Amino acid sequence: MSSRVLIEQKRKLKLLCLHGFRTSGCILEIQLRKWPKSVLDQLELVFPDAPFTSTGKSQVEGFFDPPFYEWFQSSNKEFTEYVDFDKPVEYIQECITKHGPIDGLLGFSQGSMLAAALAGLQAKGLALTKVPKLKFLIIISGARLLNEAWAEKAFSNAVCCPSLHFLDENGLDLMLSFLETIHNEFNSQEKQLTSFRRSSL
Repeated sequence: MSSRVLIEQKRKLKLLCLHGFRTSGCILEIQLRKWPKSVLDQLELVFPDAPFTSTGKSQVEGFFDPPFYEWFQSSNKEFTEYVDFDKPVEYIQECITKHGPIDGLLGFSQGSMLAAALAGLQAKGLALTKVPKLKFLIIISGARLLNEAWAEKAFSNAVCCPSLHFLDENGLDLMLSFLETIHNEFNSQEKQLTSFRRSSL
């Protein structure tokens, strides 16, 4: 039996999808429609808008209609000094609570920077403390936070959360393999938990 069939027999993995800089959840949803049905059929996707409205011109203006949003904002042109970075961190926790259970985060561009940082911050107990641990990340066109203080908090230790990284349009076959691995890991954990509960009765 193929890995694709095995995945289709299991529940869909639910992802909170964080859009790019000065775009929107609706725009990311449209962008991801280009993915093959064989991939999209494995996933349940939620597309929130970022908490900050855009403070400048969007690169997608003219291709997509506003409004446009930003996950975090900066007080300088280098984007190294963040303003109210706690706000998007708390907002993501609210989204996970509202739309949960959420298995993982998918991030594109600025959204991927936040997604990766949140996994590291959660592992240290510095963010997402009121929701279950993230099980995995999908990072598209990702980058490291440019603010050194937040980057140190998020990445001073290795982030152990499984992740799949896309730098271009290739790799969708790899995604199917990644999803199968995640499913198998979840099933193994669930079987161990069920076995433990039965032995405790």
